[in-house]
Amino acid sequence: MSAPKNLEDCYTHELKDLISANDQMKKVVKDLHDAAENDDLKSMLKKTIDGIEKHTQTTEQLLADCGESGKEHCKGMEGLVKEARKHALEEAPHLNAVQDVVILTQYQRMCHYGICGFGSAAAFAEGLCKSDHADKLDQITADIYGSDEEMTKVAESCVNLAAKA
Repeated sequence: MSAPKNLEDCYTHELKDLISANDQMKKVVKDLHDAAENDDLKSMLKKTIDGIEKHTQTTEQLLADCGESGKEHCKGMEGLVKEARKHALEEAPHLNAVQDVVILTQYQRMCHYGICGFGSAAAFAEGLCKSDHADKLDQITADIYGSDEEMTKVAESCVNLAAKA
């Protein structure tokens, strides 16, 4: 991408970045799901995969409304995915409660990246007087916040306790 010249450039770049981030996150979340042992964690990860797909479709539609398409490789999510694979799938003891704790932690790191990106995109859309876009991006941000909060409940109610022993 060339240097942005205006807010519209910043906005479309952010949307393209988010599409790439979602694609990368979806792949690793599938692997995290397969490696998880706790049923509540597995269920939340499955729900997340479906949510990521819907969010990507919405983001692609918003980008198309701007007369653009495609994605730009998100190096930020690339790093988070690399860390998730390393810590949760390669280094953590396999198929036990400790691995579930690490999976959950890595998942939440990726969520926080999404909250930042979608929140920024919503602010850009608002600044561009694209309130319909901002509303959709605000909803995605709220969905991600909700998922993060649900994962915290899973962590506090069972996953962390199981790993304590």
